[in-house]
Amino acid sequence: MSATASMPRCEDRAGAVRVLARLSGITKRFGPVTVLEGVDLEVRAGEVHILAGENGAGKSTLIKILGGVHADFEGTIEVDGRPVRPASPLAAAALGVVVIFQELSLVPAMTVTDNIFLGRPRTRAGFVDDARQRAEAREILDRLGIDLEVDRRVEELPIAQQQLTEIAKALAQEARVIVMDEPTSALNAPEVAKLFTLIRQLKERGCGIVYITHKMEEIAAVADRITVLRDGRLVGTAPAVALPPGRLIQWMVGRELGEQFPRHDVTPGAERLRLERFSVPDPQQPGAFRVRDVSLTLRAGEILGIAGLQGSGASDLLLGLFGAHGRRVQGGVRLDGEPFAPRHPTASITRGIALLTNDRKASGLVLPLSIAANTTLADLPALSPGGWRRPARERRVTEAHGRRLNLRAAGIEQEVGSLSGGNQQKVVLAKWLQTRPRLLLLDEPTRGVDVGAKREIYALLDALTAEGIAILLITSELPELLALADRILVLHRGRATAEFPRGEASAEGVLQAAMGQSPVDRS
Repeated sequence: MSATASMPRCEDRAGAVRVLARLSGITKRFGPVTVLEGVDLEVRAGEVHILAGENGAGKSTLIKILGGVHADFEGTIEVDGRPVRPASPLAAAALGVVVIFQELSLVPAMTVTDNIFLGRPRTRAGFVDDARQRAEAREILDRLGIDLEVDRRVEELPIAQQQLTEIAKALAQEARVIVMDEPTSALNAPEVAKLFTLIRQLKERGCGIVYITHKMEEIAAVADRITVLRDGRLVGTAPAVALPPGRLIQWMVGRELGEQFPRHDVTPGAERLRLERFSVPDPQQPGAFRVRDVSLTLRAGEILGIAGLQGSGASDLLLGLFGAHGRRVQGGVRLDGEPFAPRHPTASITRGIALLTNDRKASGLVLPLSIAANTTLADLPALSPGGWRRPARERRVTEAHGRRLNLRAAGIEQEVGSLSGGNQQKVVLAKWLQTRPRLLLLDEPTRGVDVGAKREIYALLDALTAEGIAILLITSELPELLALADRILVLHRGRATAEFPRGEASAEGVLQAAMGQSPVDRS
């Protein structure tokens, strides 16, 4: 197998613009709700076409129609000028259309190799040729610049490496139209740079890329054209140079946004949390630690940012504090001045600690349940005195949280799995706010969230700190971290390497510390 065989074989025809795929008049309804109405989209060879819009605008539904997930729709699809109607993702892939969904479609118990070739195994004499598959998987990953162990089970990988596996799986299918839905949501800066290099290579080969992202810096880095949806309708399509950030946001939200990071001066209150030489062992490697000897303090009304690259241990720090690692954690924890042993999530919730994880679908929500059921799930004992549920009370609190968070849904009985990513995130926030926390542990609270919803979350965090809630915040977006955090603690390979007050923090200093260098070392 040649090195180039692992990449999509897109025909690169010079001269006139070649349209690889055209969607015309696409309309989609779920029961009485119209989520798309008369939407057009054109994908050209050798371009990156940004599909933009707030959460709930219809972006995910549109790409699911193109990718064969939804076959019941009105309108037409043409691929290479031929009318098509893909009835499944496999049918779409046979047409040269592959979608890398934000929701990972991997089988956790299978290896990286098996996931890459899922549904199209390499065989010999009717049997799966494991040696050939492993060799091809290694070549594909090397070609993409992805460093993964091909024999490891996906469930053993952190979320960032799972996302890289998903990207490798899709790009190994030799597609001509490649849709990427928030592909960098779990990637660090070096991994994002590798992905952008790959996108440039795909463009040079004549592939058409549809790219969905809520990060303005990514749009500026890769966009050739931009199509904007709002409330299921087409706002317009324009060259990227004609849509600077301010105008693009106006197209997306229908109005100008105010200050991006609302953060009022808050005088911190009493000490809410103290960690002394806090350590989290690695359950898969006896004697190893994911977090080692981290000490910190956090006061009421304060946001302490936790920065670090992949493998820094930042997420494990929050999980250990929440009780997810059980009795394995070591070191001292004091909550409101009293000793606290984080042995189980239930004990943490009882003491006023809430954790929003970085994967809302896997560990934040129960997707088949309703908005109301998810919102009240963590607080059912308080809402159900005597062991009897009170549906009317559950509805009232859910509606109250929905109003506060500007939740967009057909009703509180709507399944959470049918909501947009941003609205799902609001339901997770509502669930934890219902527990009346004093300490909020937030791991990537704005991942996969549009600019309008991001600002609403920023305003919420500002209001919560004004109420005296203390927040530990992890975010991979440095501008967000620098703007929201009162202080920033940086981790590198499980150890704290630096702490910055708000006025002294800089992107350069944080990154240097995250890579294990002294922030003052300019060499």
